[in-house]
Amino acid sequence: MSEFSTLSRDERALYNPAFTGLTVARSVQGHQAEVNRPCPIAVAILAAVMALQPTIRTVLPRSTASGLHRWVQEHSAVRSSMMLNATAIADVVRPGLLMALQTRTLMCDIDGNLHVPKKALKKAIVGESDDVVAVQKAAFLLGRWLPSAGSISTVMTLLGVRP
Repeated sequence: MSEFSTLSRDERALYNPAFTGLTVARSVQGHQAEVNRPCPIAVAILAAVMALQPTIRTVLPRSTASGLHRWVQEHSAVRSSMMLNATAIADVVRPGLLMALQTRTLMCDIDGNLHVPKKALKKAIVGESDDVVAVQKAAFLLGRWLPSAGSISTVMTLLGVRP
C-alpha cells in the first residue's frame, strides 16, 4: 500500500493525504480534548491507523469509559487486523500527517508533540459520506481513549504492533 498509484480508486479516495491528514488531526483534537495537552505523534498515527480500518472502527466502544485491555480481549479481530494492516496503513497516513503540518492544521511543539491550533479545525464532524464521518469520529474517540491504557508502548504491545 505504500505506492499510492497502485491503490484502487476507492483506496485512493480514502487514503488521500488530505483525508488521512484530517484523520490524524481529529485524533490529536480528541487527545487535546481529553488530556488538555499536546498529543504524541505515535498516539496520533496509531489512532488514525485504527480509525481507517472498518473492522476496528465498527467495534469501537461508544465511550472512553471502556477498558482498552478488556476491549482488545473481547475483539480478537482487532489485534489480527492491526498485525496485518498497521504498517501498510501507516505508510499512507504519514503523507497526511506531513500535509496537515504543512497546511498548519497541525502544529508540532519543541518536544515533538502535536496540537491543533485554535480555529484550524472545526469541532463539528461533518463529511460527504457516512464513512468519512465515521472515520473522523473514530479517530477523535481513539485520540481520547488510547492514552487511558498507559504508555504508548503498552498500548502498541496490546494491539500487536511495534513503533
